[in-house]
Amino acid sequence: MTTTNTTMTQPDAAPELNVTIDLPAASAPLYTAILDTELGPILLTSDGIHLTGLYLEVSEAIDARLDRAFGVEATPKDGLEVFHRTEAQLGEYFAGERSQFDLPLAAKGTEFQRSVWTALTQIPYGSTAGYGELAEMLGRPGAARAVGAANGKNPISIVVPCHRVIGADGSMTGYAWGEEKKRYLLTLESRP
Repeated sequence: MTTTNTTMTQPDAAPELNVTIDLPAASAPLYTAILDTELGPILLTSDGIHLTGLYLEVSEAIDARLDRAFGVEATPKDGLEVFHRTEAQLGEYFAGERSQFDLPLAAKGTEFQRSVWTALTQIPYGSTAGYGELAEMLGRPGAARAVGAANGKNPISIVVPCHRVIGADGSMTGYAWGEEKKRYLLTLESRP
């Protein structure tokens, strides 16, 4: 597998971040749908308008995480437009026909976490970056560990590409969904 490390620019020359990750409304409902994909079942969540989560497994642990984060009962609702758009764009991504996603996003998290998640969207398709590079991009060069912690709490996998972050030595550092899935995604993105 060949991956290319990106060279993140210094904060004063950083590219303008063009992806917005909104904060869902405090009283927003929680809708879910399950997709069957090449990586197995994927759980999608939404507030009815935004994609609020993309989880690479369906489990009681994820259900408990959603209960803690949202405090409302999840309602299955396959018919949401954002779910249809996500399914179509994921299909194109897995077929090697899409390298960027165009979806309305909202994620529960601190301002710092959302800034890290937004920075993740700036790592180009087919490239990787280290935690230190992301910290520098955010103007917080000493915050590599905090960036790593925020990366690990990213609720919108693949679309917000936390799988593109690797260790400073090029190692496949922790990925919530397992090294096999991370390697699969990076291999997919490295194909010509």
